[in-house]
This record gives sequence, structure tokens and C-alpha cells, in this order.
Amino acid sequence: MERRLILIIAALAALALSTQILVWVFAPREAIPAFIGPPRSDYTLSDFSIDALDAQGRHSFSIAGPRLVRRAEDGSIFVTAPDYTILDDGRHTWKGTSDSAWVNKNGTLMKLEGKVEMHRLPGPGTAPAQLLTSDLTVTSPGKGQVLSSAQGKTMQTQALATITEPGRVVRGIGMQADLGLKTLQLLSAVHWTLLPANHVKP
Repeated sequence: MERRLILIIAALAALALSTQILVWVFAPREAIPAFIGPPRSDYTLSDFSIDALDAQGRHSFSIAGPRLVRRAEDGSIFVTAPDYTILDDGRHTWKGTSDSAWVNKNGTLMKLEGKVEMHRLPGPGTAPAQLLTSDLTVTSPGKGQVLSSAQGKTMQTQALATITEPGRVVRGIGMQADLGLKTLQLLSAVHWTLLPANHVKP
């Protein structure tokens, strides 16, 4: 009787072991990625310049710099130490610099990263202006985007923004601007300084 019990226990143990082996053999394996690391670049450029057009085929902005990397995954580009020229919806020219910049594939979204300095050039009926801030996002309407006739490029940041125009300096934390509607809003801690009439910014 004891021998029979031992045989039954041994048979059950062998069955359990064979079941575990079958589960291990036939269980699906999780695929191991072929490469783990930063996104692969499609190509890089050195000492380059690019002109971008808007949805109407007009010149929208230019960007130049010592190095550009294009991401193969989404077609976006990353630029080191860019110099850029942006045309607002009144066709006024803004020139500026930042530590780096990221632009999406369609050119409708540009993120100026690090220290940002922009200058609006004077023209007929247009006074010069300077914008100092950091991490500025510039958006442009894309093809097929439904907007009112006045809406256009926007600029926004959550950082401190300082705007200098003839006769005044305005500072605030957080900024939203629509260059088509010609509206600008500073979100908090706003401080306004009036400058003397003969003040000339160097």
C-alpha cells in the first residue's frame, strides 16, 4: 500500500514538472528592442539656413545656426544657438536669438528654448520693440485651420517677460500674444515703467 502511494505521488510530481516545462517552452516571449537610446536622427546640417513658408505660401520665418538635427520619427528639427527672423501678421520683422529651438515638421510650431531675445525692427508706422524672456512658443496657423480673419501667429511663455518700447518698459510673469489680433496679455506680477521722452535704448 505504501509503495503504491509513493508511485502515485511520484507520478503526480512528474506530471506537474512536465506541465511547467510545457508552459515555459510555449509561453510567448516579450520582444527585446533592437536599439535602446535617443531618437535616431534622419540627417544633420552644419552652418545652415532655412526659409519657411506659411499656409498661403508667404515667407513666415527664417532660421540659421551652427547645427541642425532632423528627427526621423516625426520630421521635426532641433537647432543649436539659432538666429531667426519671424514675420508677424502685419509683415513686421522680428529678429532674435535663443539657446536652442525646436520646430515641428509643418513649421506651425516653434519652441525657442533657454534665453530668448527678440527685436521688432522699426518701419513705416511701426516703432521698435524688444522682448526678453525664456522658453517662448510661437505658433502659426496651418493649412485647413479655421480662424477668424484677424487671428494669426501667437507667442506665449510662462516665464518672466520684459517688453521695451519707446517710452515704456513692461514686465510680467507669463505672456500670451496674438500678432494677428494685436493683443498682448501679461498674466501676473505686472510692472510698468514710464521712460523719459528723450530716452534712447542703446
